[in-house]
Amino acid sequence: ARSRTVGELLAPTSPFDKKCGRENWTVAFAPDGSYLAWSQGHRIVKLVPWAQCLNNFLLHGTKNGANPASTRLPRQNSESGQKNKPCEHIIDCGDIVWSLAFGSSVPEKQSRCVNIEWHRFKFGQDQLLLATGLNNGRIKIWDVYTGKLLLNLMDHTEVVRDLTFAPDGSLILVSASRDKTLRVWDLKDDGNMMKVLRGHQNWVYACAFSPDSSILCSVGASKAVFLWDMDKYSMLRKLEGHHNDVVACEFSPDGALLATASYDTRVYVWDPHIGVILMEFGHLFPAPTPIFAGGANDRWVRSVSFSHDGLHIASLADDKMVRFWRIDEEYPVQVAPLNNGLCCTFSTDGSVLAAGQDGSVYFWATPRQVSSLQHLCRMAIRRVMPTSQVKNLPIPSKVVEFLCYQI
Repeated sequence: ARSRTVGELLAPTSPFDKKCGRENWTVAFAPDGSYLAWSQGHRIVKLVPWAQCLNNFLLHGTKNGANPASTRLPRQNSESGQKNKPCEHIIDCGDIVWSLAFGSSVPEKQSRCVNIEWHRFKFGQDQLLLATGLNNGRIKIWDVYTGKLLLNLMDHTEVVRDLTFAPDGSLILVSASRDKTLRVWDLKDDGNMMKVLRGHQNWVYACAFSPDSSILCSVGASKAVFLWDMDKYSMLRKLEGHHNDVVACEFSPDGALLATASYDTRVYVWDPHIGVILMEFGHLFPAPTPIFAGGANDRWVRSVSFSHDGLHIASLADDKMVRFWRIDEEYPVQVAPLNNGLCCTFSTDGSVLAAGQDGSVYFWATPRQVSSLQHLCRMAIRRVMPTSQVKNLPIPSKVVEFLCYQI
C-alpha cells in the first residue's frame, strides 16, 4: 500500500546554493508535540510550531514554506504571557549541524531524577531546550521559546553525530561523536560533563535512551551495538548480528524492544534484555551475503524510528523508499518514495512520520491499526519489568508466552 502524503516543508534555495552542505541529517519533535525542528543544511536550524504546520497543510495543501506571519497557536501550560504563543525561530548555529534533540524539564513519565536547583539560569516547570550537535565538536543549547543561546558545550574533538535527552525530565544529555566516545552532560548543573563512555573502536553514529532512562543504546562503525547501564555508567552488553556499520537505533515505547538500522541492508528488532534478534526487516532480496552486506550495496539503511503505538517501525534506505513495517510481519505494510532520505522520526502522537532530505522535510500519515489485546497487555507489563522478570512470574506458561515478544 502507498502511504498518504501529509505535507512538506521546503528549505529556501538561491541560484548559487550548491547541493553540497544542504544535507538534512536530523529532524526532531518536541516531547509535548509543540515544536518541530530540522537542519536546513549548512549552519541553519528551523524551529516551527507543529500545530501551525498541520493547519497550514490542511489549509494550503501539502507545500509549505513555514511563513513566520502565519497564525500562531497558544502553547499549553504556560504561565508567562510573553511565552503563550509559540513562535518560529531560525537559528544560525555557526557550523554545519549534524544532530538535534529536544529536552524538557517535564518528564514524559514518572521521573527518576532528584530536584536540583538551577545555577546559571532559572528554568520554569515547562522549560523546553534544543540541543544542536555541530561539525566542530561543539554542542549548543538553545531556549526553544526565545531562540536564545543558553550554553556552549565544548569537549568533543570531532563531529557530534547524535544527541539524546533522558526522557525522565532530568535534562541529562548524551552526545555521540566521531571521536569514538559518548559524553554525558548535566544541563541542570550548567552543562557539566558527568561522564565519558568509552568502548567504541570507531565512529559512534547514534544513541538512544530507553523509556525509563535506565539504559542507553549506542551504535557505530564496525557493526557496533552497545548497551550501557546509565545508573553505573558501565557497559551492559554488546549485541552481535549486523554485518556493516550500524547507523541508527531506537527503543520501543515500552522499552521491551530495540530497533537498529545498518548499512548491511537490514533493520533488526532485538530483545535488548537478553540480547537476541526477534525480527529482521530486509531491504534487499535475496538478502546479501556477509561479504556484500559489508560494502556498498545500494540498500544502505539510513534511519529507523519506532512508532508510539509500539506496533510500527519506519525505515529509510538508499533505494529511495520509505517503508512502514509491523513488528510481527515480514514485509512492509506501506511504502512511499523519497530520494536521498537521511533521517526520519514519528511525531509525538505517532500520527505522522517526518523524513529529512536536502534541507527539506516530508511528512506521511502513519499506518493506523487497532492494537490486539495481546499487544496492549505486553506493552502494559513490559513498561514495568524486563524479559527475565516476566518469565519468572508465578503464572501459567501460556500466559507468560502471551506476554512475551516471541521470535
